[in-house]
Amino acid sequence: MSKGLIIVNTGDGKGKTTAALGTALRAVGHGMRVLVLQFIKGTWHYGELDAAKRLAPELEIVPMGKGFVDLTKKPPDKRDIAAAEKCLARFEQAVASGKYDMIVLDEIGCAMTYGLLKVEKVAELLKRKPEKLHVILTGRNMPPEIIDMADTGTEMVELKHAFRKGVKAIKGIEF
Repeated sequence: MSKGLIIVNTGDGKGKTTAALGTALRAVGHGMRVLVLQFIKGTWHYGELDAAKRLAPELEIVPMGKGFVDLTKKPPDKRDIAAAEKCLARFEQAVASGKYDMIVLDEIGCAMTYGLLKVEKVAELLKRKPEKLHVILTGRNMPPEIIDMADTGTEMVELKHAFRKGVKAIKGIEF
């Protein structure tokens, strides 16, 4: 395996996590071990959790968030901060284990933007990642410091979304 990449999926459009999961699926198809850590998701049941069970042990998805974060609360709720810090600690443990070829940090952009995690701490951990480890970071409003570190960055731009026409979230599409 060559150099491990840092990949960022950000923007206001749909598809950031979906793209990361697609890359994870591709990696599993090549015999790689993948861990997906979900920084915000944690209270709903998502279809990807059932898919991961079918692909275990090569694919693990660990929801560690508390669900929707109250963005109006300044400073953020201490429970949300604690959950995000616990998830980041799990990332550190996973990196140290050497068990994974790819780690997805799902919605970590939101965790940083909402003030649940310090950008500097995340950047420092990315600088210390093993050379061959691939790391994918998703979430809206990814901090510029993280984008600058990335080898590949994609911004999802919403052109249209069924939600704008009153269509509720659809099982298998949004969750």
